[in-house]
Amino acid sequence: MYDMAILWDWIAFCVRWLHVITAMAWIGASFYFIALDLMLKPAPDMPEGAYGEEWEVHGGGFYHTTKYLVAPDRLPEHLTWHKWQSYSTWLSGAALLMIVYWVGGELFLIDPAKADLALWQAVLISGGSLTIGWLAYDALCKSKLGESPTTLMLILFAILVVMSWGYNQVFTGRAALLHLGAFTASIMTGNVFFQIMPNQRIVVADLKAGRKPDAKYGKIAKLRSTHNNYLTLPVVFLMLSNHYPLAFGTQYAWIIASLIFLTGVTIRHYFNTMHKTGKGPLWTWLVTALLMVLIAWLSTFQTGETYDESEARALSPQEQKFAEAEGFEDAFYAVVGNCSMCHAREPSWDGLHWAPKGVYLETQADVARHASQIYLQAGRSHAMPPPNAIQMEPEARELIVAWVREVRGN
Repeated sequence: MYDMAILWDWIAFCVRWLHVITAMAWIGASFYFIALDLMLKPAPDMPEGAYGEEWEVHGGGFYHTTKYLVAPDRLPEHLTWHKWQSYSTWLSGAALLMIVYWVGGELFLIDPAKADLALWQAVLISGGSLTIGWLAYDALCKSKLGESPTTLMLILFAILVVMSWGYNQVFTGRAALLHLGAFTASIMTGNVFFQIMPNQRIVVADLKAGRKPDAKYGKIAKLRSTHNNYLTLPVVFLMLSNHYPLAFGTQYAWIIASLIFLTGVTIRHYFNTMHKTGKGPLWTWLVTALLMVLIAWLSTFQTGETYDESEARALSPQEQKFAEAEGFEDAFYAVVGNCSMCHAREPSWDGLHWAPKGVYLETQADVARHASQIYLQAGRSHAMPPPNAIQMEPEARELIVAWVREVRGN
């Protein structure tokens, strides 16, 4: 039954929900521990090996936290490991990427105007780039550059700029920015899984064996945690970008994505400094504001031909079936009559400069290409069009449902 599309959409929704929840948990824990680490202060009565302590109040209670630079002299009976937030975020994000950009690759991933790829080739580039990215980053951190954190961060930024440009050469605009976010998030989770946690296990094993742990393991973990701290905000922006054509629907999207990484540095520098000294440098907000103004300007600046990824791709065999179906003509006029004032290359709706989510519904190819989305958004639900824009008649929705079901044979 074609109503499997509803089930599939709910699966995607639930996976996205899980991804957002786990990401909130991971980001919250990351920000908290970075802030805690910076707020630690020495005290005269601290135990041997302690680096600093911090008193906090929350929820009606007082909390006393002590940090050991390497490890305490004995292993605590109860030890909480902060790892599953990261793992769950990456696993749910990977599942969501597969659902949206691999299964739906012909619509959301491939842009033949940029690179004429088969679906399997695009998927291979998608998955392979995430793996190669982690291996390259990890090798840099393990090299002598690991002793020069600032230089290493600059090289990492250069790599992200190159990847931003590269993804925009082969994928659709929305897929390019999403993959840059996944590329960065894979580095972050790789830091936790391959470096931070194994090094902490070595420290725990040394404590159990009665050996004094080596301080180098804490130093390695601190470097990787710092990178994660500065990369978090850009990743969140990139994950949200596919909802905003102004971010991905321009030929300068790769520059926009690159500049976002700089805002992540300026914003986090303010808060990190504030947590450490009690006062953050206000110039960081001015720089951030200027960067966002530049990003907004780039999102509207066009040269040459107007960027339009939807015109480039021919219909797939399945999409061609929708275009040739008996009920297509009636459904097409129902869609155009109710949706094209907004979902147009030049929207006629006052104040709307870009089609929502970059979805165009003007031509027969447009409508056939987005059959599944139209079915869910305007056929089986009343999500579209917005009721304050136009009141779509029930008969029009029935024409859309009948058209799609005819193709699916139910």
